Amino acid sequence: MTKRFSLEGQVAVVTGASRGLGFEMAKAIAESGAKVWMTARGVDQLEDSAARLRAEGHEVATRAFDLADGAACVAAIRDIGAAEGGRLDILVNNAGINAWEPLAQATTATWDRVIGTNVRAPYLLCREAARLMAPRGYGRIVNIGSALAVVGRENVTAYVSSKHGLAGMTRAMAAEMGSKGITVNMMAPGYFLTEINTTILARPGYEKGVSSRIPLGRWGDPEEAGGVVAFMVSKASGYMNGHVLTVDGGLTETFVLPVDAA
Repeated sequence: MTKRFSLEGQVAVVTGASRGLGFEMAKAIAESGAKVWMTARGVDQLEDSAARLRAEGHEVATRAFDLADGAACVAAIRDIGAAEGGRLDILVNNAGINAWEPLAQATTATWDRVIGTNVRAPYLLCREAARLMAPRGYGRIVNIGSALAVVGRENVTAYVSSKHGLAGMTRAMAAEMGSKGITVNMMAPGYFLTEINTTILARPGYEKGVSSRIPLGRWGDPEEAGGVVAFMVSKASGYMNGHVLTVDGGLTETFVLPVDAA
């Protein structure tokens, strides 16, 4: 590993790290040498995932809390900072939720739940992380959005709104925190083969239909998302700030007709 990609001696927090893309992000950051605090809501799965990384020789710790609980978000970062002697180098806000509701049937409760988890919680975590990073003049914050942070889609108004909001928050924080040595960026993933997509992958023809619109012709491997984030939190990304990086095989950057429409 070259020095520009090394995270040796650094401390990272990755939310939603017990499975899927979050686990691969935590793993990639740990492989680069950082101590990773893995967080998630479910204790058992979180501990199992942490054990997998420890078995590979990586230094990880865990903190279980619910993003819907604002006080818990604040306490988690403050407690981790205290445990690390006031140090926090990296924050990856990966955890989030979705809700499928046609607009005419949508409820305010769903809106509040999605916005609270996908925007309010990252805001609180970023704020507390910045308070630890700023005195040291260094930090890397990566918010995980979605390809839907740059486009729209039917029946997921709250989710799309939350990811567009997260993109705006990322840019605003980048403008403010850059002078303090803290970069704030967003990684916006497209379709990945993760556990969370098991249900939709079971629909006949769904995977193939989506793949036909992706220039690379396939869904992403979760390890590919981990590698991108490991770069984004490294010194190699030092001049990247306020950027929304789509990692979707070209889905949102191009226009590909399905084969039967050509």
